[in-house]
Amino acid sequence: MRDTRRSRVVLSLLLVVSLTIVVVGLRGAGDGAREGAAGVFGPLESAAAAIVRPVSDFIGSIRTLGSKDEQIAALQAENDALRTELNTSEYARTRARELDELLHVAGLGRYRTVPAQVVATGPAQGFGRTVTIDAGTLDGIKVDQTVLSGQGMVGKVVAVASTTAVVQLLTDPTSTVGARLEGSARVGLLSGNGDPDELTLAMLDQRSSLTVGDRLVSKGSAGGDPYVPGVPLGVITSLGGMPGGSGRVATVQPYADLTALDLVGVVVEPPRTDPRDALLPPVPSPATSSTSTSGTGS
Repeated sequence: MRDTRRSRVVLSLLLVVSLTIVVVGLRGAGDGAREGAAGVFGPLESAAAAIVRPVSDFIGSIRTLGSKDEQIAALQAENDALRTELNTSEYARTRARELDELLHVAGLGRYRTVPAQVVATGPAQGFGRTVTIDAGTLDGIKVDQTVLSGQGMVGKVVAVASTTAVVQLLTDPTSTVGARLEGSARVGLLSGNGDPDELTLAMLDQRSSLTVGDRLVSKGSAGGDPYVPGVPLGVITSLGGMPGGSGRVATVQPYADLTALDLVGVVVEPPRTDPRDALLPPVPSPATSSTSTSGTGS
């Protein structure tokens, strides 16, 4: 430290001054003496305070460091709690939307369904693509019942226990469902090929002509087992089988996202009448030009 000797002299002088004031006070000196001492030594006291105050503040900040760490920890915990609440609310909104879509499809198609949640995914009992749901015989679930979501067909029940059931997805390589083209009586077989995002359609009529964008619904099985009629299946995305871009074989993208299933419905009672194409989503309106020309020009 620079000028150490001078600092020691100043501090010693201040100590003497302080003792002098104390002694004077004890001896009952008048106010004038105390005021005089203050006038003489006041500037020195202020200088000493300026030197000592930063040190005192630093020591005080060290003493409160623990409490600040506690405050930071408390704020972090509160932030984590708010994030958890936000995520929970978002999940609740998603579940509410999925349930609303499922009830809409079930009501419009007049299917009596039992809602269930997917609790596990993966191969089961010899099938390549399956999910397990949290509903079973106690809920009225049986083998060979249709399973759907708010977007369309999911698959069928292939095994059931008291509180759980295994659902074979449409994308399973052994899955095949009768499909009908929208607005017609032309039918084919829609099969899984192991791909999680696409299906293969083979039309039964060799003369059938398909077009990209054609939409499919389930034809339905006799008695509604294992597939009820009218459930949206998917849309044709590419063609094959014949030169010229048209034929009786096509690739289909399923309406239901079979890779991210959560809430599904098991049809425990088929409709009395075929809903036909009523459950297909609305066709998007063609895009209209946002600009127009008017008047005359040269």
